[in-house]
Amino acid sequence: MHDIDLIVTLTGGMAAALVLGYITFRLRLSPIVGYLLAGIAVGPATPGFTADQHLADQLAEVGVILLMFGVGLQFHLKELLAVKRVAIPGAVCQSVVATVLGTLLGHYHGWDWSAGLVFGMAISVASTVVLVRVLADNGDLHTQTGHIAVGWLVVEDLFTVFLLVMLPALFGPGRRGRGRSGRPSGWRP
Repeated sequence: MHDIDLIVTLTGGMAAALVLGYITFRLRLSPIVGYLLAGIAVGPATPGFTADQHLADQLAEVGVILLMFGVGLQFHLKELLAVKRVAIPGAVCQSVVATVLGTLLGHYHGWDWSAGLVFGMAISVASTVVLVRVLADNGDLHTQTGHIAVGWLVVEDLFTVFLLVMLPALFGPGRRGRGRSGRPSGWRP
């Protein structure tokens, strides 16, 4: 008999997303809230059905790829170019300021610079996929404000990818250090 973990994980996750997405929709909230709650419900931190974590991680990777592809389908380069005077400098400044503040906050708490930088980058970005979904649900995706918001987030995503590519060169395995607390910090598996 074939291994049915994939089918069970997909079915359990989709059923939870359907039910909780519908409930949040009926409560006049975004279905995204229900989808997030569904992930928590079938995760290992709650009793009852638990999805196969390895398969769920792989499905999440595929889901992110498909969602980002969907963002690309809905956003055209000419729309980004039309709002470039606002989106590009705004996103770069906001990302730099938030990354620097997060890095300094991490260093203040005893983390090394690489861990602080990753923390700073994490707090500097918003979810492009979630925003596009909410804008589309509200009918604001193809407005001037929607174009600026999506353009801003696309620039943030590109900035974050650039920094993630640069991290190994700046703080590679040979450059791991100790934070001010004296404990090793940085990348941990």
